[in-house]
Amino acid sequence: MIEAQGLTKRYGKTLAVDSLSFSVTSGRVTGFLGPNGAGKSTTMRMILGLDNPTTGQVRIGGKRYHELTHPLRTVGALLDAKWVHPNRSARAHLAWMAKSNKISPKRVDEVLEIVGLTSVASKRAGGFSLGMSQRLGIAAALLGDPEVLLFDEPVNGLDPEGILWIRKFMHRLAEEGRTVFVSSHLLSEMALTASELVVIGKGKLIAQSSTEEFVARATDSTVKVRSPQLGKLRDALAKASAQLADSDGALIVSGLDSAKIGEIAMDNGVVLHELSPQRGSLEEAFMQITGDSVEYHADLEAEAQHVTAPTAG
Repeated sequence: MIEAQGLTKRYGKTLAVDSLSFSVTSGRVTGFLGPNGAGKSTTMRMILGLDNPTTGQVRIGGKRYHELTHPLRTVGALLDAKWVHPNRSARAHLAWMAKSNKISPKRVDEVLEIVGLTSVASKRAGGFSLGMSQRLGIAAALLGDPEVLLFDEPVNGLDPEGILWIRKFMHRLAEEGRTVFVSSHLLSEMALTASELVVIGKGKLIAQSSTEEFVARATDSTVKVRSPQLGKLRDALAKASAQLADSDGALIVSGLDSAKIGEIAMDNGVVLHELSPQRGSLEEAFMQITGDSVEYHADLEAEAQHVTAPTAG
């Protein structure tokens, strides 16, 4: 478990993190989201003892990072995939990390196999692609078989197969009872990976909730309905004060849930071919909730006019 209490970090006059408190529990994947400059990387560095808080504290399993005797056995992290000496082989890189925390050398080959790097274990890490470097970083995080894992942008550079692999892998780690904390800008992937979210902006906590609750809070829920008796159903739903919109031979209904719509259809003898709740996306919810916390806003309309406007000759 990770517990942050009142974390504040200043760099001169810049307030990077501002009285931030949150908790990350075991047994689930928790996504760490925020606009660029929100303070996510700084927060992760403070969790791992790489930066000291100006005020506040953060504990992993009840201890500060520097209090851990063999930290790699408690917490594993991937913050920078290229953090490796370019002339070292993947195996040599992991071997010295294992030795520093009294981890069995056999574990090196185990994690290389887990991440699919056995065939290139003897090659220079400096020649790795970004995707391969990500896998090596994940192997390093797993080296001590830790209970707590932190990943910063773990799918960068991975192909679709690699992205699917890391998603399933994180779910498996959480199912084993581990604490998994993941920062990513790829919101469509976070919607599939994280069941919980910690969302920050300008260094402050914006929300901590389940992913489902976060999306529901920011977006309207609707229900898509198809029926061979659509006109009759439309009239019945309108009488019930539902808001209706047409969509490719179907109705999009807001103001009523699917159970109520089904009851109204039954009461009016209407056959239903589809009755499916529609949720907004995590991207929509994120933009809605963090809009005031974005440091730089692009004027897309003005940019489009600038690009397409003819120049005087």
